Amino acid sequence: MSDENPSEPLLVFPCRFPIKAMGLADGDIEALVVEIVSRHAERPVAADVSARLSSGGKWVSVTLTVQAESRAQLDAIYCDLTAHQSIVWVI
Repeated sequence: MSDENPSEPLLVFPCRFPIKAMGLADGDIEALVVEIVSRHAERPVAADVSARLSSGGKWVSVTLTVQAESRAQLDAIYCDLTAHQSIVWVI
């Protein structure tokens, strides 16, 4: 049995929150993710952004940590990222 209280929120805002997006490595996915996220949050510093190429070199994943102010802000970021044709998935 869990000690978690179901009425307590999973996230307490404001908080630092990592967002990961993946796309084909043939474009500048890192710049695209930064640009989209910057529409909704303060532009990240270089230390808050990392990119990793897949072992086959076809895909690149970008992890960006933002200062999230609300669930609505995170939802808007996820909606914009998933709506872009160059982004395959977002977690």
